[in-house]
Amino acid sequence: MTGQDDEGVAGPPLLDQQLCFALYAAQRAVTAAYRPLLDELGLTYPQYLVLLVLWERGETTVKELAGALRLDYGTVSPLLKRLEGAGLVRRERAPHDERSVLVACTGRAEELRERAERVPGALLTATGLGPADVARLREELWRIALRAEEAADRAR
Repeated sequence: MTGQDDEGVAGPPLLDQQLCFALYAAQRAVTAAYRPLLDELGLTYPQYLVLLVLWERGETTVKELAGALRLDYGTVSPLLKRLEGAGLVRRERAPHDERSVLVACTGRAEELRERAERVPGALLTATGLGPADVARLREELWRIALRAEEAADRAR
């Protein structure tokens, strides 16, 4: 995308007109808004995402967890190690396939779940977004993500 001046003449790319920068700035701002909410739970944002998947799906493999989070194994593994050290998850080899590692919440993580259920509502209050705004924005962001993933796949 190139920048345009007030008369519509193309010029060099302008930072504030870049979609990627708007997405980046929004992601950083939302993560910062989550921080105090998650600090009360003793979690980082990535740890919160891991627990969201486990609360939703129950016991799952590391591979499935990484896929759900759209992260590689090398990123998920240290997250799980820290969550395990905090007593929030347990990891064990799958009895039917020694190559597969299962991850599940502990009782401590299940106790945290109720407190964590307040986080999304608190964020909506902080941003002033209503349910319809959130639904529309989420749908549009998933559409962007899908198209960007498809473009990346074609480029490979």
